[in-house]
Amino acid sequence: MSTSDSKHYLPAGSTASGPFRTVVTPESAGWGYSGLRVLELAPGGSQEVATSDSETLVLPLNGGCTVTVDGQAFEVTGRQDVFSRVTDFVYLPRDASATIASTGGGRFALPAARCEKRLPARYGPAENVPVELRGAGQSSRQVNNFCTPRTFECDKLIACEVLTPSSNWSSYPPHKHDEATETERELEEIYYFEVADGPVGPGVGYQRVYGTQRRPIDVLAEVRGEDVVLIPHGWHGPSMAAPGYDLYYLNVMAGPGDDRAWMICDDPAHGWVRQTWADQPVDPRLPLYTAEGKEQ
Repeated sequence: MSTSDSKHYLPAGSTASGPFRTVVTPESAGWGYSGLRVLELAPGGSQEVATSDSETLVLPLNGGCTVTVDGQAFEVTGRQDVFSRVTDFVYLPRDASATIASTGGGRFALPAARCEKRLPARYGPAENVPVELRGAGQSSRQVNNFCTPRTFECDKLIACEVLTPSSNWSSYPPHKHDEATETERELEEIYYFEVADGPVGPGVGYQRVYGTQRRPIDVLAEVRGEDVVLIPHGWHGPSMAAPGYDLYYLNVMAGPGDDRAWMICDDPAHGWVRQTWADQPVDPRLPLYTAEGKEQ
């Protein structure tokens, strides 16, 4: 890992606490809204989770579970791993106490956002998650829009999964969303990474974040499975999948705006790249999978 701003790069395990392999709170991140915990359960294990002032999702990274909240029990099928299929999930309202139990064990991401409204607990079927193919050529990637403004109702939280085939770049062109304008909204963002294994060991990817003269930030991180990069502001991208290793990341976003909107501004030095996509096909490896799994 190489970075000159290491407080924004959190190596796997560096924030672990109790049953949680990853813990990012607004306080630990130094901002106001976005959070993420990753819960690990042994086979037959269960854990009570308090949402406090934050709406929260239960998103399987691997394994399935039963989520009990507000007198309801939701059965979540889950998946073998983040490279196998789109998963179902559960929405937990703020000010709730939920129990997550798993017969087979697994890891479960809990993206969260501080909010004001208390919406009802709900189940999100995998079949309802829109799978978007974004970019073209070596900028091709797959976006699972399971909790974006037009696909799933929340008060503040925005979350999606991005899959980048080996050798491709995503989060590209570099973009930002750190101020409220006609074309941009202020959103804090968490990147949580998983990298596909190679034939002899774990894979690797890279993440770039850089700031403006007024608000500097400088991160160039080598990322491996369960690493986290925090983006309070500034241009972020590319997310680079090294040759031989598919890259996954979970994006968690929230901010102070009254409208829950994902609006971005490209770095003007690199935004022209979008115009080149019209003459390039989408990477034929995509989609890597859908709710039905991988194509045979």
